[in-house]
Amino acid sequence: MDSIFQHFRKEEQQFIEQVSGWMNEVEDRYTPKLTDFLDPRERFIVKSVLGSNEIRMESRGLFPDAERQRVLLYPSYYEPTDEDFDITVFELKYPVKFVTLRHPDILGSLMSVGLDRSKFGDIRIDGERIQFAVADEVSLYLQTNFVSAAKVKVQLIEVDDVSEMITATEEWHEESHTVSSMRLDTVMSSVYNISRQKAAALIHGGKVKVNWTVQEQPSFELHESDMISSRGFGRIKVLMIEGRTKKDKVRLQIGRLEQRK
Repeated sequence: MDSIFQHFRKEEQQFIEQVSGWMNEVEDRYTPKLTDFLDPRERFIVKSVLGSNEIRMESRGLFPDAERQRVLLYPSYYEPTDEDFDITVFELKYPVKFVTLRHPDILGSLMSVGLDRSKFGDIRIDGERIQFAVADEVSLYLQTNFVSAAKVKVQLIEVDDVSEMITATEEWHEESHTVSSMRLDTVMSSVYNISRQKAAALIHGGKVKVNWTVQEQPSFELHESDMISSRGFGRIKVLMIEGRTKKDKVRLQIGRLEQRK
């Protein structure tokens, strides 16, 4: 386990231990283990912990190219099917003429009924259409208790046909940047073309996530493959650390996301 810990940040060690527990459960019971919804970083950790182990993994989010997906760990004899992932997609019925609902409105309303974020997958919006994925075990509870969003009444309609689910395509554009350090506020300042003070204010304000987790330390050290999401500024990814200049500055390749529905 120590050899795995050295490849990840200290704050990720608890999740690594949880993954190890899931593996032990599959090995001891010789039956599949289904997780809650995991983000891409968490799924990468699961894959890394598994290594060459005989336990296998597959993931589904039901939406095409879903960002958040449930993971199934299973013995080599088992053959997974879509039904193993226990996911329901709902479409929101609401008075579209009188209100515009945004992603934070939906997520906040879902959380307010008392369920953990790990029970929800992607939330997708295409104009007036809103859909989201949930774990089957909470779908009935949601249909009963999720009755309003942003102070308007809503109704959940189950979406069975995959062709009716909202698709989202992503375009990444690469950029080169030179920064004095890999501090979060320094990289944000360069990529977003804002002052370090502005970047620090965003971070302290809880408006910045690194690898899908809120990060409130401007001095946080970024690594290759880290995903940074800043409210109002979009999403970027550290694609490559190319080395240092003669003045000892860091050369970076950054990916910037443009999302189109």
